[in-house]
Amino acid sequence: MMQEVFTKLRTLQDILSRKFEIERDMKEIPKILTTKIELLNRLKKSYLDKNGEITLKKDRIKEIRNKMLQAEMERDKYEQQMDHVKTQREYEALDKEIKGASEKESELRNQLQKEEKILEEMVSNIEREETMIKKQEEEIKTEQSRIKHELKEKTKLLKNLEKEETKITPGLDEEILFKFERIIKSKSGVGIVPILNGICTGCHMILTSQYTNDVRLLDRIMFCPNCSRILFYQEDEVETVAK
Repeated sequence: MMQEVFTKLRTLQDILSRKFEIERDMKEIPKILTTKIELLNRLKKSYLDKNGEITLKKDRIKEIRNKMLQAEMERDKYEQQMDHVKTQREYEALDKEIKGASEKESELRNQLQKEEKILEEMVSNIEREETMIKKQEEEIKTEQSRIKHELKEKTKLLKNLEKEETKITPGLDEEILFKFERIIKSKSGVGIVPILNGICTGCHMILTSQYTNDVRLLDRIMFCPNCSRILFYQEDEVETVAK
């Protein structure tokens, strides 16, 4: 009777291990998409911020251009007044005004050229970001389609495993099943292991002779006192040691 229970548990272990692995995958799969969406949101925020900076830069250029135009008009006005100069003093005064206006105009023109160059670089950068945003949006769209398909396939696998599970679990103690599922989840998919040479092959703990003999009797479910895995006795068989 107990031998049948252990056989069921070993079969169930394979099913539950695959089932939990699929469930973990289904939780992890959307995280890739979440990362891509977060990146897209950061790109869009940066794009909006830089658009605002470009607007301010254009306003600044417009302001400099207007000031330069005023300086140019002022210089022209002084130059026209030169035709009506009658004294040396008037000439010197006008010449000073013309030079001042010319210097101001030249300074503003240099400023304008620098600001226009900066604007050109800003526009170039934002165009690159716009391309990145479009690319990221396309990647997200593709990723969403892939995830939808992958989740659909994994859901099918999960349902098939659950059907297999329902064929095995009838007749098994519910409390044992509850503990067994928790063990498999926490012990890398291994919930039942053999004792070999008095050692639990799940955690390598050396068990007492009495404990080993109790397990060998197969009259009840016994758990490893160290790793909590279900134990069964098996002679002359090499098992993969769980880590």
